[in-house]
Amino acid sequence: MAAKLKKGDKVVVLAGKDKGKTGEITSVMPAAGKAIVDGVNVAIRHTRQTQTTQGGRQPKAMPIDLSNLSLMDKNGKATRVGFRMEGDKKVRFAKTTGDVIDA
Repeated sequence: MAAKLKKGDKVVVLAGKDKGKTGEITSVMPAAGKAIVDGVNVAIRHTRQTQTTQGGRQPKAMPIDLSNLSLMDKNGKATRVGFRMEGDKKVRFAKTTGDVIDA
């Protein structure tokens, strides 16, 4: 199945404790159906001090399910993603505006 959301996309959270927040996808895990979005679903992780790093409580962005994310269109609203052929190339487009996402 083609990827509707990719690394670098601006997304809106649709459900959960961070509903309404926006961010950029830093990584996608297609096998698990999850993505990591910076600033969203942040948990505190305690790390031990080593010779190279400072220990303490570090905020870490945890994976969030892809079904709880939606692409943000140029108007700043959530939109669904569709696919269409332009010439001989398959492109993603925003369903609300019809604009091509990746040219």
